[in-house]
Amino acid sequence: MSQEEYFQELRQILVDMFELDPDQIHPETDLYADLDIDSIDAIDLLASLREKTGKRLSPEKFREVRTVNDIVDKMTELLGS
Repeated sequence: MSQEEYFQELRQILVDMFELDPDQIHPETDLYADLDIDSIDAIDLLASLREKTGKRLSPEKFREVRTVNDIVDKMTELLGS
């Protein structure tokens, strides 16, 4: 998958999980400041990504994540695309 495909998939996950407007989700969108994701939401998001990809992104790596694009980068790195 390309980074754009990962972005589109992540956008849909965020919309479905947190009932967000897809128009407010862009690569530079800050998960915490712009989307109001809290630590419990982040854990749920990690679980959803693991379910979707079959791979586990460690909580240590996820702590480095601030933007939607950071997650896309981690997914690309994890899945070797």
